[in-house]
Amino acid sequence: MVDITTIGLDIAKNVFQVHGVDTQGQIVLRKALRRAQMVSFFTKLPPCLIGMEACATAHHWARTLIELGHDVRLISPAYVKPFVKRHKNDAADAAAICEAVVRPSMRFVSVKSKEQQATLMLHSARELLISQRTALMNALRGHFAELGIVVAQGARNVGELLLILERMDQGSNEEALPDTMRLALQPLANALIGIEAEIVKLDKEILAIYRKDDVSLRLASIPGIGPITASFLSASIPDPGLFAGGREFAAFLGLVPRQYSSGGKPKLGRISKMGNRHLRKLLVVGAHAALYSIKNGKTKSPLGDWARALLAKKSFKLVAVALANKMARIAWAIMTRAGHYEPNLATQ
Repeated sequence: MVDITTIGLDIAKNVFQVHGVDTQGQIVLRKALRRAQMVSFFTKLPPCLIGMEACATAHHWARTLIELGHDVRLISPAYVKPFVKRHKNDAADAAAICEAVVRPSMRFVSVKSKEQQATLMLHSARELLISQRTALMNALRGHFAELGIVVAQGARNVGELLLILERMDQGSNEEALPDTMRLALQPLANALIGIEAEIVKLDKEILAIYRKDDVSLRLASIPGIGPITASFLSASIPDPGLFAGGREFAAFLGLVPRQYSSGGKPKLGRISKMGNRHLRKLLVVGAHAALYSIKNGKTKSPLGDWARALLAKKSFKLVAVALANKMARIAWAIMTRAGHYEPNLATQ
């Protein structure tokens, strides 16, 4: 076989496209592989550089190919797209990946371990259950409101509606509600109770993982970052050294203004909202919580003084996003160095 130095691998569910080049950049391999052929093909292939898009199953295949002796690098699909020539298909995607992986300025995605992926699965399952819980709560509120029964806002107050259904199930019907209503809403109530119990189980497991992880414990010392955010952040960013600094990490998370600059005239818009959407949401929500404490004067630190000074000029939500940016930069510093957050150090 001709010496192959670089391969672009377009992964899929069943059919994988391989695009290989030699040391001169000449195309020497174009091949489609079935899933069952993957391991045997790359076992026979001499060690080379393999690029893949960081999408579904990418980390599994990256670990598999690394065990076979290859140098595997994952690339964000957004960074591969500019290298696609004309029409998009599997062969064109593989060629684009092969071109992108050798770019000296390309930023790669760290390959996650099975344990890190399992931790992220906990967070993903928890987020899905929370969205389902919210949908069930809104459904119960809406159906009860149709018959004039309205409770105060907030998840904790939905329990009053569940008590009404429980009394109806026991034969008491002081609200004079139709029995058909109980038959319709009891499955929703049962599903809501079951989901609440499952969320509690996931929270306990996430907390246990957080307590065993030194990086998560150190991240939780940052204002606005608790066990959930710390655990997710630690599992999502296995190698913070891929980023040149905290500012670059905050930009990666989409917590910086989008630029529309041209001709030497800077023009900044709203935050770019690029990168990991869930991690950005956790940081912003945590920043809101921390900012309430800072606004009330409970936090005495250079970071608190900076936030209060900004609150005097800007809106609360805008300052919360700015604080989330600071939190991301501090988190990067803590992940790359030993030690905890020191609140009395002057902020830049």
